[in-house]
Amino acid sequence: MEVILLERVPKLGQMGEIVRVRDGYARNFLLAKGKALRATPENRKRFEAMKVELEARNLAQKQEALKVAEKLDGQSFIVLRQASETGQLYGSVSTRDIAALLGEAGFRVDRAQVALNAPIKAIGLHAVPISLHPEVEVSIAINVARNAEEAERQARGEDVTRLREETEEERAALAAEAFFEQPPAEPAEADQGSGEAKTG
Repeated sequence: MEVILLERVPKLGQMGEIVRVRDGYARNFLLAKGKALRATPENRKRFEAMKVELEARNLAQKQEALKVAEKLDGQSFIVLRQASETGQLYGSVSTRDIAALLGEAGFRVDRAQVALNAPIKAIGLHAVPISLHPEVEVSIAINVARNAEEAERQARGEDVTRLREETEEERAALAAEAFFEQPPAEPAEADQGSGEAKTG
C-alpha cells in the first residue's frame, strides 16, 4: 500500500513523502496512529492543503520536545529489583516500568517512546534511548540494582557482580595457597624417614 507520511517516521521517510509499505503495517500502525494517509489523488490534494499546518504543528512539537530533552538528556534513574548473585533479575525492567519511572519524575513519556529493544534482565547501568519526537532523541541511564547502596556503587563505576566474582576468586586463591603451603613440610619428614631406614 502507498501512503503519504504526515510526519517523519524513522527508517521510513520524511513528512510528505509517498512510501510503499505492507498493508498490515499501514492499517494497524501508520493510518491508525494518524502518521499517514492512503496515497489517493484526493488525499494528495488534502495533504497539500494541510501541509503548512502540519509543518507548523510539527515545529511546535519539536520545540516542546527539545525543552524536555534539555532536562532529560543524560539523567540517571534508579530501579531496585531482586536479583541472583550473578546479577540476573528475577523478572525484568520493561518499557512500561521506565515510562512509569519517568512519569514519577515529572516527565510525560509514553511507553512507545522508550526505545528499548528488549527488557532489561540484569543489574547494572543501562543506556536507554527515549524518542521524544521523530526528530528528537535523548539517552537516559537506568541504574538497576538490588538496593540503594549497590546503586550508589554502580553509579561510581563499580561492577557489583564482578566484585562478587573477585572475592570468590580470592577465596579460591587463598585456599590454593593454603593447600600448596602444606606439601613442603611433608617431603622433609619423608627424608628423615628414609634416612632412618638407611641407618637401620
